[in-house]
Amino acid sequence: MPELLLHYIWMRKAFLAFPQYTTDGRAVEVINVGTYNTDAGPDFFAATIRIGGVVWTGNVEMHIRASDWYRHRHQADKRYDSVVLHVVCKADKQVFASDGHPIAQCELRFADTESELHAFLTHRQEMCSTSLRNNPLLLTEHWRQALLIDRLNRKADDIRMLLSLTRNSWDESFYITLAHNFGFHTNGLPFEMLAKQTPLAFMRKHRQSRLQLEAMLLGQAQLISKVRDDEYRGLLEREYDFLRNKFSLVPIDGSMWKYLRMRPQNFPEVRVRQFARIIEKSENLFSRFIMADDLKEIRREFDLDEPNDGVGRLGKSSVELLIINSVVPYKYAYGQFVGNEQMKQAAVEFLNRLPAEKNHIIDDWCDLGLRIDNAADSQALLHLTQNYCITNRCFDCEVGYHIFTQMPSEVPTANVDKQHPDSSD
Repeated sequence: MPELLLHYIWMRKAFLAFPQYTTDGRAVEVINVGTYNTDAGPDFFAATIRIGGVVWTGNVEMHIRASDWYRHRHQADKRYDSVVLHVVCKADKQVFASDGHPIAQCELRFADTESELHAFLTHRQEMCSTSLRNNPLLLTEHWRQALLIDRLNRKADDIRMLLSLTRNSWDESFYITLAHNFGFHTNGLPFEMLAKQTPLAFMRKHRQSRLQLEAMLLGQAQLISKVRDDEYRGLLEREYDFLRNKFSLVPIDGSMWKYLRMRPQNFPEVRVRQFARIIEKSENLFSRFIMADDLKEIRREFDLDEPNDGVGRLGKSSVELLIINSVVPYKYAYGQFVGNEQMKQAAVEFLNRLPAEKNHIIDDWCDLGLRIDNAADSQALLHLTQNYCITNRCFDCEVGYHIFTQMPSEVPTANVDKQHPDSSD
């Protein structure tokens, strides 16, 4: 029996038809099952349970066997001292907290429908799909908004972590993030490494020379050899030799760049040259994007102006992805940092005005009949997929919880004659 199934039975309250007892014979009444925890620590927080007539509020930990408490070394972990009830299938051992006090245990008694419940957990994604296809309104606007804000807050957390590595430089952090997103998933990692190996301060010193900007980035990326124009390639090589010695530059591993199933306009050397043009346009990279109040103004910042010099323009969908994944998170995070709620709301409004992203995840949601009107919707659904569906956080999802609580229960039969144990082990 998987432990996840025990979590489901507890969350679903599939044990209510049976009297529950601790292993030393005290009656157990579950008033509130608590909040499901998917991170480290006890499985359920802030449960309310009456044990032998005394009401306790605290955490609940679950295992298939009580001895798993020791296998997981909870007896040495102070986070588990707050456990008021240890719920198990088999109480094969008494358990104690780190300070030595005994933890009350309960062998949970429930309907003998394990195979049915296991089948449900195995096919819960199919059940969710069917429910949404029949009633798309199960995914409420309130839940979409909550998912979107959670996604933006997590991205803000990531930005704060990056800031700690760049001595709290918003310019440098934005430069690294923008570089990563210029890789458009396929080459995000080498692009990010390129930015980290080529500090923005070095780029600014040579911003007036397009040749030197491209030479520095292409050289650091080990992509100069990919430039087709022999004369220009020679100029780039000479400039990079000068810049490498001037700044003691160390290039990244050029073998990381990927070309498979990629159109020529998306080749890494093209994207790197486009990125250099973005740096060239203004010294204040962060402020010119983040302080812009209008999407048209931001789109103009991504306009490379000269489509016939072998670099080409950034496509409309590429620009929109860069705004969604770079500009919006930084605008939101900076608004959060300075306590400017209007700036945070402006970031959300950008997403409401941008078209929804197009990828296989969003296509799957569209196939269920859901309305996806803009980037705010697509970002919310990406967050739902990546942080709830894939990680099996069904109990924490508004849709999943609805399905769980609406499942018809069968009348328990097989375990009705179980007697509560007279004592612990």
